[in-house]
Amino acid sequence: MAFLLYLFLFFLFNSRLNNAQGPPSPGYYPSSRVQSLKFNQGFRNLWGPQHQSLDQSTLTIWLDKNSGGSGFKSLKNYRSGYFGTYMKLQPGYTAGIITSFYLSNNQDYPGNHDEIDIEFLGTTPNKPYILQTNVYIRGSGDGNIIGREMKFHLWFDPTKDFHNYAILWDPNEIIFFVDDIPIRRYLKKNDATFPQRPMYVYGSIWDASSWATEEGRIKADYRYQPFVGKYSNNFKLEGCEANESPSCRRAPSSSPSGGGGLSRQQIEAMLWVQRNYKVYDYCRDPRRDHTHTPEC
Repeated sequence: MAFLLYLFLFFLFNSRLNNAQGPPSPGYYPSSRVQSLKFNQGFRNLWGPQHQSLDQSTLTIWLDKNSGGSGFKSLKNYRSGYFGTYMKLQPGYTAGIITSFYLSNNQDYPGNHDEIDIEFLGTTPNKPYILQTNVYIRGSGDGNIIGREMKFHLWFDPTKDFHNYAILWDPNEIIFFVDDIPIRRYLKKNDATFPQRPMYVYGSIWDASSWATEEGRIKADYRYQPFVGKYSNNFKLEGCEANESPSCRRAPSSSPSGGGGLSRQQIEAMLWVQRNYKVYDYCRDPRRDHTHTPEC
């Protein structure tokens, strides 16, 4: 019995030690293959210009009780590509608040749009942020949008420094990256479950108290305003624009092979993240009607 207890404690200690050391190296860094550009080269303000400031190093957007927050939008729309940003989140009480970086065509197809999301769900002191990844395909505007959410905690504190968050979208797959670590891979199984229409790139901060934190149980509290999101003035946008030839392939490869997919080393890093930090997977939610998500 003592020996079994020793083995249990040994493996528990090593598991925690490995977690503290962070994920294994992916061995490949797609962000390094994309040229950086400044905010004004790739984006414009979309709403809340009085709640947005830009200097040489940082774009800052914020939300208070007198505003609906602020958002920005890319100058061009794309039908595939690599889209990345460096973000730093606000510490403390941010419940109900969403800080995001995402692709969407909701302005072109209201009520029937596509979307690929990186969203940080606000939290309360001493509780970690949740990073929500999501994919919509021809989402309905009637409140019955079919989300494909996968949620994660992070292996670092996203309020302490800027970290890179990116979406790689090509005709066959979508990969979400954090500091070049793939955390989720969404494969095209058929046309009905994969976004194919051109999308713009957006960033925003807004009040989503109805659902963002503990399914809406904890709301935004404006005693803690302003709520601030920071984006390094060092964006990564590289892809095929909507009006380019169907044969266009401009984004960096998702893996060192150059042929898409992920290498064995990248898969090991992704599985480490999912094993240790994934907190929700729509495919494993018994409350969901999976006839609407056949890819599960």
